[in-house]
Amino acid sequence: MKTLSIIKYSFATIGLVMLVGTFFMYQHTREFVVHALTAQGVVVDFETHRSDGSTMYAPVVSFHATDGQEYQFVSSVSSSSPAYNRNEEVEVLYQENNPQAGKINSFFMLHLGELILGFLGSVFFLIGGGIIAAGYFKNKKRDFLQLQGVPIQAKFQSVELNTSLSVNGRNPYVIVCQWLNPATNELHEFESDNIWFDPEEFIKSETMTVLIEQNNPKNYWMDINFLPKKA
Repeated sequence: MKTLSIIKYSFATIGLVMLVGTFFMYQHTREFVVHALTAQGVVVDFETHRSDGSTMYAPVVSFHATDGQEYQFVSSVSSSSPAYNRNEEVEVLYQENNPQAGKINSFFMLHLGELILGFLGSVFFLIGGGIIAAGYFKNKKRDFLQLQGVPIQAKFQSVELNTSLSVNGRNPYVIVCQWLNPATNELHEFESDNIWFDPEEFIKSETMTVLIEQNNPKNYWMDINFLPKKA
């Protein structure tokens, strides 16, 4: 299905871009910390703004730089409740040539942006990459069974919706077959790969060819090449 293909590559690409962005953000913060001067500052006020219906508070910090002048900056990190108290002392990091761009020296204040971007990037990349990896290993299994698998004839049972997968509100179909192993008298049930149209009208035979691994019927692939290819 083209939509699923677009989703998996889009998610993987977006996630990768976010992770690369996280790396460069970390490098930028690391360079800032390495070359920064330190000073004692004090939280003098809070700058507020609205976000998603909540009031967010960003501490306003005042400090004296090595040139003797007093500077103020507003933290780039805000929270739904004040993270500091007024008149609370904090350690400040700043660049000598740009004291107004100071930062509070805490892990949270320095790295929150990277943590958020890195988390989102990991989620997107794992979803997209996971779908791509699943497709890769499924194709590897199919190729192996086409070369080494033992063909059997399984009895057609039904066409069912795979409700565990939904794309744009649609569920794919699977063909369900059963086969009684004459060597063990065990009944095995097989499902086809996902099919993005109802295949029932194209099923003319009471049996389906299934390729199974020698002595391991749980590793199988159902041959549905008789179905028409949808554009």
